[in-house]
Amino acid sequence: MHADSFLIQALVYLAAGVISVPIAKRLGLGSVLGYLIAGALVGPFVLDLVGEQGDVMRFGEFGVVILLFLIGLEVRPALLWEMRTSIFGLGLAQMLASAALMGAVALMLGADWRVATAAGLILALSSTAIVLQNLEEKGLRQGPIGQAAFGVLLFQDLAVIPLFAFLPLLAIGHQAGVVEASGHGGNALAGLPEWARVLATFGAVAGVVIGGRYLTRPMFRFIAAARLREIFTASALLLVVGVAALMELVGLSPALGAFLAGVVLAESEFRRELETDIEPFRGLLLGLFFITVGAGLNFGLIVAQPVLVISLTLGLMAAKFVAMWAVGLLFRRSRKDAATIAVSLAQGGEFAFVLIAFVLTARVLTAEQAALATAVVALSMALTPIAFVLYEKLVLNRTGLLAEPEQIPFDEGAPDAIVAGFGRFGQIATRLLTAADFKVTMLESSIEQIETIRRFGWRVHYGDATRLDLLRAAGADKAKVLLVAIDDKDKAVELVKAATEYFPNLTIIARAFDRRHAYELVRVGGDEVVRETFESALVFGKKALLRLGMSDRRAAKAVSLFRDHDLALFNKLAPVYGEEERYAMAVRDSRETMEKLLSEEMRRLKKEEAEEADNDGKAKALREAS
Repeated sequence: MHADSFLIQALVYLAAGVISVPIAKRLGLGSVLGYLIAGALVGPFVLDLVGEQGDVMRFGEFGVVILLFLIGLEVRPALLWEMRTSIFGLGLAQMLASAALMGAVALMLGADWRVATAAGLILALSSTAIVLQNLEEKGLRQGPIGQAAFGVLLFQDLAVIPLFAFLPLLAIGHQAGVVEASGHGGNALAGLPEWARVLATFGAVAGVVIGGRYLTRPMFRFIAAARLREIFTASALLLVVGVAALMELVGLSPALGAFLAGVVLAESEFRRELETDIEPFRGLLLGLFFITVGAGLNFGLIVAQPVLVISLTLGLMAAKFVAMWAVGLLFRRSRKDAATIAVSLAQGGEFAFVLIAFVLTARVLTAEQAALATAVVALSMALTPIAFVLYEKLVLNRTGLLAEPEQIPFDEGAPDAIVAGFGRFGQIATRLLTAADFKVTMLESSIEQIETIRRFGWRVHYGDATRLDLLRAAGADKAKVLLVAIDDKDKAVELVKAATEYFPNLTIIARAFDRRHAYELVRVGGDEVVRETFESALVFGKKALLRLGMSDRRAAKAVSLFRDHDLALFNKLAPVYGEEERYAMAVRDSRETMEKLLSEEMRRLKKEEAEEADNDGKAKALREAS
């Protein structure tokens, strides 16, 4: 069998990953660095066990395509609005600050202003795959650091679209060449006039949006009716591959097209099923992508110009760190959080490879400049896990805080209830259940919270409750009740929806942050919804009524009336939730009605109390007279 055959290459890549990654994890370096080291060792510039990595790189890049599709599935309008500061504030500021700083450095090194502008914008992008993987392994993905980094990365992914349109305008002498999409194969529009290429590109994007919105849902309903899981998985992959191929055909990034398709399907009822089916491919193909990045490190260029390449790489990482740290402080992040976000994002990104090849074809960069930029980006990606480990040990100096908690085995037998989220809200409910001798399984995803509550003797299991495998291991198929008390609004909705679909035996009681969140939870299948501050606010208000001189009877009645009316209003307005004008008008009218009824009832009770007091006074006077 020839050494360049696909099976031999697959054997080498898989063996390299299987050997290197566990060793890297054992040494505390993380899986990403393990993959990169494995790729560097088997690549053409070291042991040369697989020859040129181009074909495998193309296959590995499909891991990034799937990652961007899954990220797109998370980008619902509600999430965009909730994260608007992180995405359009922090993300935009990071992009501009990084591009300006690195562009200025390029100008000082003697680069033409067009080259400096292109380099600054391209190198401002960070690696979505490496950043999210690093934060996931460190237990920071779901916290404020992870959310901020995700917002910045999401803005960068969105910014690639205008960059494809803007960068060719920087071509030296404005003589842009025939632009092909990043070496991802031939561009079918290469021979057409500029206006035709632009029109076809917008047509392809419009086709993805319209097709994703109006054609995919009937298709998935038809496929789901067959009740064949493997066919649904195949159709999900077909969708991703088809959109990626269409984008490649018109000269755009396949990953960008997959992201767009994910965004279009973010509100689809099949979103959860798509995530579940495609997720296994993401991990494997991303690992292959990291290996091919390691294999693509041009050690020949590094050996030929070591000072230049290493200096530029460290300069890139330092500039991106300074820019992101300053932006983090500007947006009122703590020094530690700003620094952690900055370290995470201090590298070039996978889209940089796409854009470098793009601007090379458009004659914005020369071949020498493109090769140097590619080496710097790849080396910065390889150094990021090392930089994060050093930062963690030397600066954070709290490795225990970030270490994954010990996995506790689940008890045998079926639990009566599962509590997802063991914060202040979940703890109170759990204590009530355990005091009544019910068997409860507790799940919590925050490492800091786990370490704190385990010191007090709580047997809490670590993990993300939205994972179906974890829910099954916790006994969800046998339990009676699921209490959803997690802090993340979107995660709570996701969990309720998944539990309703896959564990119909469960009665789901969910904690809502507010009325809107409560409607979302009811819509996806929550049996009971409790707004976290509603009852405590009623008790709070009752105490105020008592202090203002109202009798306990009238105060209790006021609370009872308010509660009953609010519940009736909640159910009445459910059909118009989401229609802002009708909803606001109905709430306003209902509030006026409630206040009128409550006022009348309070006057009636006050009159009754006065009559009772008068009768008691007369009776007392008669007793004293007799």
